[in-house]
Amino acid sequence: MSEVVQSGGKKQKGKKHPRLGVRLDMTPMVDVAFLLLTFFMLTTTLLTPQVMEITMPPDSKIPVEIAESNLLTLRIRADRTVFWNMGTEAPQKIAIADVSKILKQHLQINPKLSTLIKIDRLAKYQALVTMIDDLNETQAQLGQTEKRFSLVAMDDTDQKLVAGL
Repeated sequence: MSEVVQSGGKKQKGKKHPRLGVRLDMTPMVDVAFLLLTFFMLTTTLLTPQVMEITMPPDSKIPVEIAESNLLTLRIRADRTVFWNMGTEAPQKIAIADVSKILKQHLQINPKLSTLIKIDRLAKYQALVTMIDDLNETQAQLGQTEKRFSLVAMDDTDQKLVAGL
C-alpha cells in the first residue's frame, strides 16, 4: 500500500535529521474506482424514453367528418367514472375494467371504428394513459396496425349528459 523511503546518510551532530519520503501505491484506489464505475454502469437502467407518436391534423379549423356508425365515444369524468356510447345513443356507465371488452366487441364488428376519448380537464393524467393503453392493447390483439382514436376535453354539454347517470 505505502512504503517509507529513507535517504542514505549518517546522522551528524547539529544537523537536521534526514527527511523521510512517503510513496503511496495508487493501484488499489484505481481498482476500486473502476469497480465502482462498472458497477454503476451495469446496474443503471439503460432504457430509451417511451414516446407516444401523435398525428395532429394540419389545420384544427377543418372539421373531420366520421359516420356515426363508425364512432365510439368514451367519456371519463374526474372521479374516473367511464361512460360509453355509439353514435348518438345515450351514454352508459361502465367500469374501467370493462372498457377493453367493449372496445374488442365493437372493433370485431367494425374494423373501421374510430374512438373518441373525451376526458374531464380535472381528471388525472393516469386515467387517460390507462384508456389509451387499453385501446392500443385491444387493437393489437385484433391485429389492427392503424390505430384510430381522438382526444378531446369534455365540454359543458358532455358534463350535463353524464351528470345524471
